[in-house]
Amino acid sequence: MITKEELLEYMWHNSYKPMMAEELREWLAKKDLLIKDQEAFTALLKEMEQEGKIVRNRKGRYGLPQKMNLVVGRLQGSPKGFAFLIPDDVQEQDVYVSNENLNGAMHNDRVILRLYRHLEDGRKREGEVIRILQRANKQVVGTYASSRHFGFVIPDDKRLGCDIFIPQNETGGARAGDKVVIEITGWAEPRRNPEGRVLEVLGNKDQPGIDILSIVRKYQLPEAFSPEVLEEAERIPATVSSEEIRNRRDLRDLLMVTIDGEEAKDLDDAVSLELLPNGHYSLGVHIADVGYYVREGSLLDEEALKRATSVYLVDRVIPMLPPQLSNGICSLNAGEDRLAMSCLMEIDAEGEVVKHEIVPAVIKVKERMSYTAVRKILEEQEQNQELLKCYRTYVPTFELMRELCLLLREKRLRRGAIDFAFPESQVLLDEKGKPIEIVQRERSVAEMMIEEFMIAANETVAEDYFWREAPFLYRVHEKPDQDDLAELNEFLGIFGYYIKSNRKGEVSPHAFQQIVERVKGRPEEKTIAMVLLRSMKHARYAAEAIGHFGLAAKYYSHFTAPIRRYPDLAIHRIIREWQVGEPAAKRRKKLAGLMEEYAEQSSLRERVAEDAERESVDLKKVEYMQDFVGQVFTGIISGVTSFGFFVELPNTVEGLVHVSTLTDDYYQYVEKQLMLVGEHTNKIYRIGDTVKVLLVRVNVEERNIDFEIAPEEKPQKGHKRKQNNH
Repeated sequence: MITKEELLEYMWHNSYKPMMAEELREWLAKKDLLIKDQEAFTALLKEMEQEGKIVRNRKGRYGLPQKMNLVVGRLQGSPKGFAFLIPDDVQEQDVYVSNENLNGAMHNDRVILRLYRHLEDGRKREGEVIRILQRANKQVVGTYASSRHFGFVIPDDKRLGCDIFIPQNETGGARAGDKVVIEITGWAEPRRNPEGRVLEVLGNKDQPGIDILSIVRKYQLPEAFSPEVLEEAERIPATVSSEEIRNRRDLRDLLMVTIDGEEAKDLDDAVSLELLPNGHYSLGVHIADVGYYVREGSLLDEEALKRATSVYLVDRVIPMLPPQLSNGICSLNAGEDRLAMSCLMEIDAEGEVVKHEIVPAVIKVKERMSYTAVRKILEEQEQNQELLKCYRTYVPTFELMRELCLLLREKRLRRGAIDFAFPESQVLLDEKGKPIEIVQRERSVAEMMIEEFMIAANETVAEDYFWREAPFLYRVHEKPDQDDLAELNEFLGIFGYYIKSNRKGEVSPHAFQQIVERVKGRPEEKTIAMVLLRSMKHARYAAEAIGHFGLAAKYYSHFTAPIRRYPDLAIHRIIREWQVGEPAAKRRKKLAGLMEEYAEQSSLRERVAEDAERESVDLKKVEYMQDFVGQVFTGIISGVTSFGFFVELPNTVEGLVHVSTLTDDYYQYVEKQLMLVGEHTNKIYRIGDTVKVLLVRVNVEERNIDFEIAPEEKPQKGHKRKQNNH
């Protein structure tokens, strides 16, 4: 039977034109590919059509979307009603879809789009949804509102673009103001909202804990493990057997530590470092051997793939693996024998890995260290004599680690890697889930050490298995699109910066890093860094090593966190399999197919996790600010639009000053220079300016914070910012 890949290859042939199923069979027969099982062939065509790989037109003929002016992908909705199609083919540009052209499709649906405009005219592509391949929003979380004869639900996700009608007999006992989970029973049509029924009433929207529970349900995050999965986890021994120790490299004598945040429980990486007689560094990155316990095809494996990542919400962790593994036998707890996959690297004085081994090992972590303790040992010795005394055995190793970290970091930046240093914040909650403080999280030398060591291991492993030509999972990051680069340069030009490209129009990551260096310490630093980041593609997983633009790395993988990321777990199993002996062709082919599946699922679940994590933090930030209404803050203008400007406070909270509140003048939006200018007073508000603002309104449900300019604040008069050409 012909495979999907083989059929696509034949259909790409120049002589192929859209054909009926029977014609296609006859055409393939002429190509010496006789298809005997007609039923199986019809099922294959139907499956490929459902996946969007081929399209069946109104006349029943099958063709390739790329040759029919069609694009297949996933919709990214906007609260304003329109959407963008993110094509399956990452090399293609996004496509704008107006509200009128959605034709019942909603945010996150997989669709086929007919193109209207092409890139030749220099404008963004536009299109119309002609077919919905897969609905993404079968369940929706929102707030219930009631009317006399029916109800409706206002979705929490504003990108869905419309309310959902609930018939009177499908309310499930929900009352006005309740957070509910609904099932959509009828999809949107022209001039008609979608229809649904209430599946679960979570509780009143103002009840403690309902806000985060709503996010969990909205993203359909799996809270509990099934009894069968837990039973399989329970059967795994809680200690390492002496038999398994004999089969591994014994590294228990190494001076080895874990360095993590104070709250971490799933410790999946440990490090060791020694100075060799030749002056080289011997760096060991030892990763929990989760693949030994979670075997391919087991219930634990199926559940791990379904989740694909642990999710770190503001008040809880939803783990990829049951706690018996993630906090137990797989966690590299100090003083206990543990199984590891160790990447042992010899690194020279230039930061180059000159030799390496990747071996199954048995290890014993000597000490569980925190980032805070290591930072104090290295940077605040005078104030922390007791700490130095307590860890005196490890101090020389930590100092050597700092030395190697700076060497690796310098080498990475020299080759052009982009180093964004965004300040991170953490929302602290009380026992009832109420936010009590927003604290800045430092990126100290301790965090940088672990980051550099993990990057070194990830690159070393990826390059090793690339040259072995093994089926593998890579972490990839494509170059920015030409259109995105043009828009970025238009924005940067306001400040006198420009990203250079070569004669072919290609840009290097080094060009981005040069801008990052130039804006350091300037008022516009964070804004420009954020715009640079947004201009880039989203990193993802792939079965091909196409490089990592942001890290300026040819080969990159995720090897270092198998407790919380499925790709790491998957490549650990590949490594072990190759160490036993290269598999037969049939097994290699199966693994290649699995890598494609793992890459797609892991990339998808990673985006879901990121959205859920971000939303949970943003929610609590807004809730935290409720207690400060009426107070004045100093912040920096982080964005300017036609309807006002956004101000970011030092604690990373952001709010809007609406143009209607600027009552001292009429303000015009100067789009090219991203600023508001007073018609009569010539007052200017622009990105990077420091302003004092009064907090006037907080809407937790809408996640909105409204500021007004504080009465004493007088924006500077003046001229347009001079361009900095130095």
